[in-house]
Amino acid sequence: MRVARSIEEAAEFEPVAVTIGNFDGVHTGHQQLLHEVVRAAEEKGLQAAVLTFDPHPASIVAPQRAARLLTTQAERCSVLAREGIQYVLALPFTREVAHWTPEQFVERVLVKGFRARVVVVGDNFLFGHDQAGDTRVLAQLGERFGFETRVISPVKRRGRTVSSSEIRRAVEAGKVALAGRLLGRPYATAGVVVPGHGVGSRQTVPTLNLRTHAQVLPATGVYITRTFGEGSARSWNSITNVGFRPTFADALGAPELTIETFLLDPLEAPAPENIRVEYLRRVREERKFETPEALKAQILRDVGRAETYFRRLTKWVRRAIE
Repeated sequence: MRVARSIEEAAEFEPVAVTIGNFDGVHTGHQQLLHEVVRAAEEKGLQAAVLTFDPHPASIVAPQRAARLLTTQAERCSVLAREGIQYVLALPFTREVAHWTPEQFVERVLVKGFRARVVVVGDNFLFGHDQAGDTRVLAQLGERFGFETRVISPVKRRGRTVSSSEIRRAVEAGKVALAGRLLGRPYATAGVVVPGHGVGSRQTVPTLNLRTHAQVLPATGVYITRTFGEGSARSWNSITNVGFRPTFADALGAPELTIETFLLDPLEAPAPENIRVEYLRRVREERKFETPEALKAQILRDVGRAETYFRRLTKWVRRAIE
């Protein structure tokens, strides 16, 4: 997949079918748009493309209301590539771009930049200065400039309209199973494995400690997880605590949020330097225990629940295959 960082770079692409949006999370609603743009590209002999923005427009036009992001630009591009997208324009969003009229946006980016032949958007799509353009305006401009406009209805899961904000709320409430259904894959955080304080390895169980730059984290608590070594094929069933380690608060001083993962499968050397943790199901809230021994006993019970979960999951997958 080719990624352009300017309109001039995008002008080097072949003619495209393109969809437009921020695509934070690349959730199941976004995936519906991506499937349609790939289908349109195949129908018309075009390349499948995405126009997105960097940084998020809200951080420029309304920074006080800008939401925390579910994914980085690199993570979004990785998922877009898996969905069959061939070209991405990560358009630098500036105050100048924010003041373009709908007509200026279409002519400068879609027509002269992308040479778009098909444009796919959701039915709530708004664009241009003060969001003056909608799907009706886009279709009119399409007739004028020679591209087809396709409008896709929102996707719903269990009565909920799928959106990045809905997923963000689910993750931050600890409802990671719901977030996974809306995303179409488990919510994950990635980063560097860092040394801990050594308390866990001495008094409870050894863990991998994750330092992440993720803007959205699950609510404090214990989760059944799947852990992957970034840049390798290694992965492990695991259980993860997101929280402040209240049992050791007196020994550790000022509370600091940690993400500690205990691997259920053996860890063969070398230990991974970078990991990605996928959150599958919440087990319980984080709480303070009277002694490290009581905490260790609870961790072992949590591990038992996780092992049961993975056994059932394996049986379900086996039945589905058969």
